[in-house]
Amino acid sequence: MYSFFSVMILICAVLLILVVLVQNSKGGGLASNFSQGNQVMGVKKTTDFLEKATWTLAICLAVFCLAASFTIPHVKNEEPKTEQAQEAAEDAPAENAAETEAAAE
Repeated sequence: MYSFFSVMILICAVLLILVVLVQNSKGGGLASNFSQGNQVMGVKKTTDFLEKATWTLAICLAVFCLAASFTIPHVKNEEPKTEQAQEAAEDAPAENAAETEAAAE
């Protein structure tokens, strides 16, 4: 499941980058190409579409990131993590056995 969300995050991020690059901060961009020749999708509708697409992709990216964080696989490792911890675990039974023998005498 984590792999699925990772792929969706990548796709959403690439699409968001493309939509943002198509826009022009001055109100032009892709919308300026349609101002003269094509009145079916006017300038206002193209700008609205790009803005809605930007917000939708941003929200989807946030949701996919949250979902991916909940589906990260957790690995339980029961072995000691360091050599010092491993040596301490090996020495502890030997010390306990020596104390038990000394107490028995």
